[in-house]
Amino acid sequence: MGTHSLNNLVVAIKSGGEMGSAVAWTLFQAGLRRILILETARPLAVRRTISFCEAVYDGTSVVEQVPGQLVANVHEATLLWEQGQIPILVDPTWASLGTLTPHVVVDAIIAKRNLGTSMTEAPLVIGMGPGFKAGQDVHVVVETQRGQDLGQIITTGEARPNTGIPGDTGGFTRERVLRAPVAGPLTWACALGDMVTKGQILGHVAGAAIVSEISGLLRGQIRPHGVVPRGLKLGDIDPRGDTRFLHIISDKGRALGNAVLKVIMEFSS
Repeated sequence: MGTHSLNNLVVAIKSGGEMGSAVAWTLFQAGLRRILILETARPLAVRRTISFCEAVYDGTSVVEQVPGQLVANVHEATLLWEQGQIPILVDPTWASLGTLTPHVVVDAIIAKRNLGTSMTEAPLVIGMGPGFKAGQDVHVVVETQRGQDLGQIITTGEARPNTGIPGDTGGFTRERVLRAPVAGPLTWACALGDMVTKGQILGHVAGAAIVSEISGLLRGQIRPHGVVPRGLKLGDIDPRGDTRFLHIISDKGRALGNAVLKVIMEFSS
């Protein structure tokens, strides 16, 4: 890795959701312009306004002034790099890694388990959050749990186990997250960016109401995708009610992006 300058590194990021997009944005701002985001055919981003994966549906996406565009293959992705954009490719099995031959792979799926990422995928493979063991599954793990260790770079061992408790925002944790009360088809009675009130019915899953437990800004909301499983995260409410946060990468996202950038800089020096 030491023979490559930062701006020549090819980086593949698995997932263009909130955290993967924060990583991509941070690397782009640092001058790494050969970035490819790999996505599923139906991404379930909650904070869609800051997620590059929205390009899968709309063809294009923008995260804090950085443009992304859906591409059909690796060749199209390399052409897009010259235009100063981040390409997004639907490739749920990561088959394109063989053609891309990236210097760095970042697993930003945040699935709380390893879905198949291996150290053999690139000279540097980074796993974000629990489910990866540094030195076995990936070269480096980045801690994703909020707190003093957020963004910690782990070269031996694993990240902290998933607590199931969302991070504190405005004094609220579990209350600010919307989850599917049952399994079934999802319909919304509100829109992303709406101001909602405690007790308001925001939508339904198979007839069961999705009720807001707090008042605030509907900062995150997944697209209705037909049937959703019980307990799936459907959205989040920001009790601070500041509409600016709708289009701004979170403090957590910035911390994780900076941690990944630091790892790449150290391995490329």
